[in-house]
Amino acid sequence: MKNKIQKAYIAGFLDGDGSIYVRLKPNSTYKYGFQVAPYVVLFQSQKSQKDFEKICSLIGLGYLRIRKDGILEYIISRKKAIYSFLKIVKPFVILKKEQINLTLKILNKKESVKNKNDFQKIMNLIDRFRKLNYSKKRKKHTITP
Repeated sequence: MKNKIQKAYIAGFLDGDGSIYVRLKPNSTYKYGFQVAPYVVLFQSQKSQKDFEKICSLIGLGYLRIRKDGILEYIISRKKAIYSFLKIVKPFVILKKEQINLTLKILNKKESVKNKNDFQKIMNLIDRFRKLNYSKKRKKHTITP
C-alpha cells in the first residue's frame, strides 16, 4: 500500500468484508498445550476475483484461497505480516479498532510469556474476541493445573 488513499480503502474493506481474530489451537507439542494462531482475513465472492486480486496485490502480505462455497479468502497469518498490516490500517479503521488493539496486545504479550500464569493472561485476552466477533463455536479457555 503506497499512499493514504489505498491504506484507507483497504481499512474500509477490512471493516466491511474482513475479520480479525486469534484462535487457540490445541497442540500437545506446544509448551502449554495450545498454539496461538492470529489471522486477518478479507472475503469476496469468486465472481469478483480479478478485482479482489488487485486489492490483494496492494497488500502483498498473505495468500488467496478459494473456498468450496465460491468465497475467496485473502489470509494473512504470519505474525510479522499481521503486525505490519494492522499498523498500516489502524489509523483508518472505524469498526474493527478494538479487534486491532486486542490482536496487537496479544502479539506483544506472546513474546514475554514466562510461565502458565502469563499464558493464561493471553488466553483470557483471546477469549475477549467472543464479545467482539460473532461465533457460534468459540469457547472459553483455561490451562489445567
